Amino acid sequence: YNRTLVAPTITFSGEGRVFVKPDIAKISVGVTKTKDDFVVAQKEATEIINKTINFLKSKGVEEKEIKTTSYNIIPQYDYKKGEQKFRGYEISQNLEIKIRNLDKIGEILSGVTLSGANVIGSLRFEVDDVEKAKAEAREKAIAEAKAKSKILSEQLGVRLKKISSFYESEGGFPGPIYFNETAFGKGGDLSPVVPSIPAGENEIKVNVSITY
Repeated sequence: YNRTLVAPTITFSGEGRVFVKPDIAKISVGVTKTKDDFVVAQKEATEIINKTINFLKSKGVEEKEIKTTSYNIIPQYDYKKGEQKFRGYEISQNLEIKIRNLDKIGEILSGVTLSGANVIGSLRFEVDDVEKAKAEAREKAIAEAKAKSKILSEQLGVRLKKISSFYESEGGFPGPIYFNETAFGKGGDLSPVVPSIPAGENEIKVNVSITY
């Protein structure tokens, strides 16, 4: 008769939070054009994208920080009384832009719209070296878990041996902030409207569980 003894375990959790000021911003900018002539639609969309990219470069955004995320050509149809009627071609191109000079965000948002971009998808603030912040939050979480293990093991009257498992999860990243094109001077007024865009702080949170 063989009997396998399973050593009892006890788990302690800890949470670490770090608040850091964002040092980069990412925005999604694009153009959508619908024309019955494919060549005209493509030409107008391309002109706007090129104008937008040139504007971004004039504001110090490097070419490597401008990335095309989608390019779509979609035939459009109207349906009336069960009949399908061709309306034209919709051409759309979207860019993701990384901005390192946060002081220029409002100016850039206004400028790309005046360049003809009619899709402003999102603006989000991030920390470029997020691993450094995570490491600091993880250190705090582990310290909290170890402090709990010391106190509770004494209160429970148990003796802790080696660590048998470690689990970590992350959280605390802010979601995107959405805008529409009317916020940046579209319409009849072509004068630049420069919004104030405070970056605030990002919360980096790490939770850990240590099992002894």
